[in-house]
Amino acid sequence: MNVQKILAELEKNHPAQPEFYQAVREVLESIEEFVNENPQYDAHRIVERLVEPDRLIQFRVTWVDDNGDINVNRGWRVQFNNAIGPYKGGLRFHPSVTLGTLKFLGFEQIFKNSLTTLPMGGAKGGSDFNPKGKSDAEIMRFCQAFMQELWRNIGPEIDVPAGDIGVGGREIGFLYGMWKKLTREHVGVLTGKGRNWGGSLIRPEATGFGGVYFAQEMLATKGTSFEGKVVTLSGFGNVTWGAALKAVEFGAKVVTVSGPDGYIYDPDGIKGDKIDYLLELRASNNDVVKPYAEKYGVEFFPGEKPWGVKCDIAMPCATQNELREEDAKKLVANGCICIAETSNMGCTPEAINVFINNKVMYGPGKAVNAGGVAVSGLEMSQNSEKLSWTREEVDAKLIRIMKDIHENCVKYGTQPDGYINYMKGANIAGFIKVADAMIDQGVI
Repeated sequence: MNVQKILAELEKNHPAQPEFYQAVREVLESIEEFVNENPQYDAHRIVERLVEPDRLIQFRVTWVDDNGDINVNRGWRVQFNNAIGPYKGGLRFHPSVTLGTLKFLGFEQIFKNSLTTLPMGGAKGGSDFNPKGKSDAEIMRFCQAFMQELWRNIGPEIDVPAGDIGVGGREIGFLYGMWKKLTREHVGVLTGKGRNWGGSLIRPEATGFGGVYFAQEMLATKGTSFEGKVVTLSGFGNVTWGAALKAVEFGAKVVTVSGPDGYIYDPDGIKGDKIDYLLELRASNNDVVKPYAEKYGVEFFPGEKPWGVKCDIAMPCATQNELREEDAKKLVANGCICIAETSNMGCTPEAINVFINNKVMYGPGKAVNAGGVAVSGLEMSQNSEKLSWTREEVDAKLIRIMKDIHENCVKYGTQPDGYINYMKGANIAGFIKVADAMIDQGVI
């Protein structure tokens, strides 16, 4: 496998999509040695096939706001690879969404879904629509218009979208309602549904819970745990909420959360009603955290990220490339022992190199944050069986999945000196399952 040749061809065929190139480069460089030792993958051109999406669906979304004005947005669905199961991946509604963003997320989703061992392929979708400041009626009309364009291309055995940034339970409800009206079917085509009409317990918390479960396994390799540790988190949405809840339950002290306006530092720890207040802020369509500082009398750092705060464990929970090289150097200098990337591609390549070169534990997003899609997969199973599992049943399955992912990362990522390169381990483990399935199914 010639990584540079493949990347050059990718950039020629997919111009001006840097995040997509970054995601592909990270995977290819970490699996290069493995692929070259196993010539069947080159013989079947698996990597060249894997980096090209199966299908790109792009459409216009036209909707009417509360003032009667007509608005136009763009919508996409990137169906990347379905070798091991129906396409599966979230929908993101945010003004920053581009086709390149969705390609990077869809590509990552292939490996993440493979790591869960559940039968799910990789996909991603969304729109440059901004839900912030919109009324419920406007969001409903947008979601209905979006689904009118997408519905022919999804289904419970074809493609099962979920939520992501800007798409929560409210949006999933509006999307599902229109899909059900158009198809006259009531099946599990979307995940993240309301608990009273097919949703699964623990789904909102699952990404954060899973991230903590994975980090707990990482810490166990060093004979330690979350007990008594100081944890810094970014973001304050569902992922951060779930991570904070579980980290506190495991005996840690969570001291930061952040928004686009900056971060707050709470030395007494974010727990109990403070975590509940973060949910209230998010539910009010507010994406700033300064009100938390004002309410609880803690420090607010405008325009900054929390990675300069002294901590034992750092968990980026917000968005891609949020933790950069200079942030990584601060964390290492401050004695941070574990970075668990709970957002998608939350660290830049330069930051990752700092962690690996300093032999600091670093867990990549495709492994650490797989708990969200894992519980989405469990929701699909419940829908197929027309059953509803208890909270304890879902949580036990999630814990088992995260343990299995960790074991696979250790299996393929342990270096001769004993250091576990989780990035390499996750990429190789995820690649093997998908690549072998592609070989089995022929040239299609």
